[in-house]
Amino acid sequence: MNEEYKSLLAITMGDAAGSGPEIVTKALADPDVRAVSRSVVIGDAATMRAALEITGAPGEVKVIEKLSEALFQEGFIEVIDLHNIQLDRLTRGKIDPMAGKAAFEYIKLATEMALAGECDAMVTSAISKEALNKAGYHYDGHTQLLAELCGVSNVAMMLVSGKLRVSHVTTHVSLLRAIELVRPERILTVLRLTSEAVRQMGIDEPRIAVAGLNPHAGEGGLFGDEEIKYIAPAIEAARREGMNVTGPLPPDSVFLRTSEGQFDAAVAMYHDQGHIALKMLGITQGVNVTLGLPIIRTSVDHGTNFGKAGKGTADPTSLILAIKLASVMCRNRRRLS
Repeated sequence: MNEEYKSLLAITMGDAAGSGPEIVTKALADPDVRAVSRSVVIGDAATMRAALEITGAPGEVKVIEKLSEALFQEGFIEVIDLHNIQLDRLTRGKIDPMAGKAAFEYIKLATEMALAGECDAMVTSAISKEALNKAGYHYDGHTQLLAELCGVSNVAMMLVSGKLRVSHVTTHVSLLRAIELVRPERILTVLRLTSEAVRQMGIDEPRIAVAGLNPHAGEGGLFGDEEIKYIAPAIEAARREGMNVTGPLPPDSVFLRTSEGQFDAAVAMYHDQGHIALKMLGITQGVNVTLGLPIIRTSVDHGTNFGKAGKGTADPTSLILAIKLASVMCRNRRRLS
C-alpha cells in the first residue's frame, strides 16, 4: 500500500436550504482534510458559490463534468454541477421539496460513482428527511436509501466519536417494534458488520461489547428475558465464528467502558440507546457510518441545522471527522485487500 495515497471522495452537498453547503466549504478549507483526501462535491455550483460568500471560507468553485477532470488544486472546490437548485426561490432554514429532490439526486450520483469504482468512498452532508419525503422519496434517512441504491438489505448504522464506536441492531422504528426486532439473526448480522467495519478502521482483532436490552441486561431474567432468549445465543454464534464478543452487558455502563478503551466497539439494541451515548460527547463530534454496503460511506451525525442556515456559523467538525474517517477506512481497505 502507498502510504502517500490520498483517498478520492465524492462529497454530497446536502440539503440546500440547510447548513450542509456551508459546512462543506469550511471542511474543504481545512488543511488536515486536504492532507488526507482528494474531494469533489456533488451538488449545485450556484449554491456552493453562495455558501462561500456566506461563510467567507477561502476558495473558488470550479465546475467539472466528471471525476476524472478533477485537478484538486489548492484554492478550488471542484463541483459536479447538477443544476437542480433555483436560488431565487430557495428560502434557507425552511423545508423545501426542491432541496429534498436535489439532495436525493446528489446521493444517487455519488453512490453510482462509488459503485463503479470512480471514487474510493462517499461522504454525505446533512439532509432533511421531511424534505426528502415531501419530494416523493419515502425513506427514513440515508441508510435505507443507500441500501436500496446499492441493492442490499443487511445494513446497519454505526456512530463513531473517538474511541466510542456504536452500531445499532435497530434504528428508525418505534421502541415497541425495536423490541420485536431484537432477534439472534439480526444481532449476529450486526456483529459481523461491526467486526468488518472496525477492521477497516485499523483494528485487526476488534473486541466487541454487546449491550443488553433491559435494565442491568435483564438481571438473569428478573427484568426481562430477551437477553437469555435472543441476545446471548447471537453472542455465542459470533464467538463460534471467531469473533471476540462480550455480553450482554448492562446498557448503563457498556458505552462508558467502550469509550475508555475496554472494547473497540459496542452494539446497541435500539436507536436512542446508542445515540444518546454518542451525543453526550457532543452533537458535532460524531460520524455516521453505514455498514453492510459494498462501498464506504460516512456522514455527519447531525441534521440540517436550519437555525444556522445562511448565517455562516454552522460547525463543520462532524463533516471534517467524516472525511478523515472515510480516508482511514479507504486506506485500511486497500491494506486488507
